[in-house]
Amino acid sequence: MKTVVLLGAGKIGRMVAYFLGPHGGGDYSLRIGDSSPEALETIREVAGESIDRTQTLAFDDGTALDGLMSGADAVISCAPFHCNPTIAEHAAKNGLHYLDLTEDVKVTDQVASIASRPDCKTAFVPQCGLAPGFITIVARHLLEPMTEVRDLRLRVGALPRYPNNMLKYNLTWSTAGLINEYCQPCEVVLDHEVKTVQPLENLEEIVIDGVPYEAFNTSGGLGSLGDSLKGSVRNVNYKSLRYPGHNHLMRFLIRDLHMGDNQEMLAEIFEQSLPATFRDQIVIFVSAIGNFRGRLTENVYAKTIYHQEIDGKNWSGIQITTAAGVCAVLDLLFAGKTPQTGFIRMEDVHFTDFIANRYGRYYDQ
Repeated sequence: MKTVVLLGAGKIGRMVAYFLGPHGGGDYSLRIGDSSPEALETIREVAGESIDRTQTLAFDDGTALDGLMSGADAVISCAPFHCNPTIAEHAAKNGLHYLDLTEDVKVTDQVASIASRPDCKTAFVPQCGLAPGFITIVARHLLEPMTEVRDLRLRVGALPRYPNNMLKYNLTWSTAGLINEYCQPCEVVLDHEVKTVQPLENLEEIVIDGVPYEAFNTSGGLGSLGDSLKGSVRNVNYKSLRYPGHNHLMRFLIRDLHMGDNQEMLAEIFEQSLPATFRDQIVIFVSAIGNFRGRLTENVYAKTIYHQEIDGKNWSGIQITTAAGVCAVLDLLFAGKTPQTGFIRMEDVHFTDFIANRYGRYYDQ
């Protein structure tokens, strides 16, 4: 049995605790930390007997982190993205494998720097949720049979099934993370070189399974894929999918009202005004255009994953897909199917291994 420290007992943390606990076949013992006693009480109900202990702590309390990590095998951070460098530092100090869900580029660079130290003997795997994460695994899978790839387009949307407000949006994951990706510069590969473009730009229309969506630049979803593919794929970009009209209103809020300069206020407004929902859908679209058997061909992966009932409880699509991503990678790491030390890119994870995994299969239903 492996001991896993889980930091963050919110929506995604609860799903991770359920997957690794009652759904994990007794393979994992969990130590869970969060700043909220109420959240810890809720997660205890979810994870049951798989919990070794829980602890109320601040994510920047090094002494508390060391105490929870001592003697464990791995740590999964479901904490706010800005806490991850501190958590990664203490994972390295205590000799734990480290996994997180962040989409923030600067945070990932800090984690990579920690992983590159000569005394670091464990694996550091950031960005292993949905996007970045599974979307990267799919992209590399589509590229494998192709040559001279011209365009690689990655599109993901975490959307309400029943939109009924002007934004056509409900909160399904981290509000701070959502606003961060609307405000930070976005990495792309353009003519074989990594460049940055502005968020909320390059609006396009796309139809998936007969449903119209819009897509526009957001930060972080490309993960490390840009650096991996520069020079080999001409153009690579990531955009978020939303229902038509969302981009126009977000540009009004962030650009015209300058709320990009006051992200905490915008997050507070969203939390007070936009209800959360557990009845959502995750829309995934990846397109690779290049040569296949001597002919210009488009290779496409498209999938819509809905909220579902598991063991009598409804879980949202974003909970399922994000937690399935990090739990599958954890399984593959302990099974020796990923590199065991240093900075691990999601493109190092093989699609067939991922989909065959007990957690990865939730992407294939």
